[in-house]
Amino acid sequence: MIDRIDHVVLTTRDREGCVRFYTEVLGMRLESFRTATETRWALAFGSQKINLHEWGREFSPRAHVAAPGTLDLCFVASVPLEEVIRRLEAAGVPILEGPVARTGALGPMRSVYVRDPDLNLVEIAEYVSAPDRA
Repeated sequence: MIDRIDHVVLTTRDREGCVRFYTEVLGMRLESFRTATETRWALAFGSQKINLHEWGREFSPRAHVAAPGTLDLCFVASVPLEEVIRRLEAAGVPILEGPVARTGALGPMRSVYVRDPDLNLVEIAEYVSAPDRA
């Protein structure tokens, strides 16, 4: 019945700081889109996106308790994990843990963990071998 995740919503205290982290450090694209009544912002990558809500100004409907720092996300890198680590270090982003062995949706992975400006836990991983997507 369910095929994949299309998007998640991230609640941030500081939209500008959040956008800087996800675009400049992680390489996502900032996109905006209009609804009938407002402009919304999203961070796009691959065929997914993260919609942004500003804390205290969330759009409806929303999570029951929408708060900064409550997400625990895992991204699969499009480059080798060593390149991810170099980019994080160059940006001054501390690595909390890793590289460590983990198990993802498609099998064994190597991961590093960092925090974004809202203190959400962000895991960045590479699969140990090419995952079978069948």
